[in-house]
Amino acid sequence: MQYRKLPGTDMEVSAICLGTMNWGQQNTEEDAHAQLDYATAHGVNFIDTAEIYPIPPDRTKQGTTETYLGSWLKKSGKRKDLIIASKASCMLQKNSMGTRTAVGLTRADIREAIEGSLLRLGTDYLDLYQMHGPDRITNVWGRYGVEDIDTSQDGAAIEETLSALAELVTEGKVRAIGVSNETPWGIMQYLNVAREKGFPRISTIQNQYSLLSRKFEIGLSEMCLREHIGLLAYSALSMGSLTGKYLGGARPPAARLTLTDRNAHYNPPQSQVAIQRYVDVAKKHGLDPAAMAIAFATSRSFTTSTIIGATTLEQLAVDIEAGNITLSPEVMSDIADIHREMPNTHA
Repeated sequence: MQYRKLPGTDMEVSAICLGTMNWGQQNTEEDAHAQLDYATAHGVNFIDTAEIYPIPPDRTKQGTTETYLGSWLKKSGKRKDLIIASKASCMLQKNSMGTRTAVGLTRADIREAIEGSLLRLGTDYLDLYQMHGPDRITNVWGRYGVEDIDTSQDGAAIEETLSALAELVTEGKVRAIGVSNETPWGIMQYLNVAREKGFPRISTIQNQYSLLSRKFEIGLSEMCLREHIGLLAYSALSMGSLTGKYLGGARPPAARLTLTDRNAHYNPPQSQVAIQRYVDVAKKHGLDPAAMAIAFATSRSFTTSTIIGATTLEQLAVDIEAGNITLSPEVMSDIADIHREMPNTHA
């Protein structure tokens, strides 16, 4: 397993990060613990979760994923060996589990969010704390082509959010901070406010990045390289579609896009030819399609770690092994040919 420095910190994280958003939805607590046992035994030291998980969001299950991780941390005693990341959301409502009502990313929201996450995880600090999305209406979550800005719809100012995070860092509850699903404008605001006010800088941005969706390279990649911010790439398999398992309209039992159409935009009709070609390239070079897709995302100069998610240990083994693969110039050339002809075929 490769290890890389989390920008601006002394923390070394595995190039493959174990994602957890299925736990509590497609995976039981026993499944989650088995995944953690396997991943940590194979060099993964970076675990990503969020207060809103599992996905799809379910008010009766919200927070379950962190609870599963917390019970394993208590059982294994490995908390200090791992880099644990979680996220505060501005998309929540109070549910039967007593998790919080969120109206944004105000100081009060963030304070309530961190206390809930720490309680469920059974720890007194997070290594990385991320804001799950912008507290404003902008071109994220599949929305593109913003043509007007209505500031009356904005939530908490980034200065308030960053000030609250600075307090958590000072208190020792958070070691580093990051954002997720952010835009170039948002990144610059976080950096400018940190510079002006003496607040901590963001270390990471967790955004979608895959062979089918390389929009991150338009603006955000330069931002990360110039400002030393690391991408934590999610959905490198485009919700599993880059494995090829959905080609021809197939819907394998228990697969994510079989169970819900909430993420159907990760496998749209216009992507099918590109998916088939990427699968063919992998087979041509003797690679597993999933491993090739993950290895590609991990190979990018702006990527610190690629977040994987699996429902079975067999899938998990393939995904983790991708962290040990270096794609040949011939594979990269074939990938480049497809991207030139069919760039960014899904949102």
